[in-house]
Amino acid sequence: MDLMERIMELTDQGYCCAQILAILLLETVGEEDPGFVRAMGGLQYGVGYSYGCCGCMTGGAAILSYKIGLGYDADAPDSQEYDKELHKEVLQEFTQWFEQEMKAGFGGTDCSTIIQGSMARCIEVCPGIIASTYEKCMEILEEKELL
Repeated sequence: MDLMERIMELTDQGYCCAQILAILLLETVGEEDPGFVRAMGGLQYGVGYSYGCCGCMTGGAAILSYKIGLGYDADAPDSQEYDKELHKEVLQEFTQWFEQEMKAGFGGTDCSTIIQGSMARCIEVCPGIIASTYEKCMEILEEKELL
C-alpha cells in the first residue's frame, strides 16, 4: 500500500491529520503508542477545532519530537541522550519548510486559510499536506540519522 492509500484508509477510519502522522511514524519505527495517537487528536482542525495553526504543522513538530525530544525518563536504558540544540535545529528546519510550502500553496499556515472554511476543500487538500509533511519529517530524521 502506498502512502496516499494509507492516509486515505486512516482518514476513512476517522483519524485526523496529526493522528495520521503519529500512526505513520509509529508504523515506520515499529512501535505502538495508543496514548500518543489519542493525544494527537487534540491538534485537529487547527488545535482543538480552533481552525488556527494547521494540525500538520503541530503534528509534524510532535512526531519529530517523539524521536528526538526530551523524554519523561531520561535515565531509562533505551533513552537517547537529549541534544537540545539538535532538537531546536530539527524543529526549525521543519517549521520553516512548512511555512514556506503552505504560504506558497495556500496563503498561510492556519487551518482556516488552508481549507477556506470548506470541509470539501479539507478532503481535497489535506491528504496531500499530510503526505508531504510526513515525507519531510522522515527526510529530516534520516538526514540527522535519527531513524
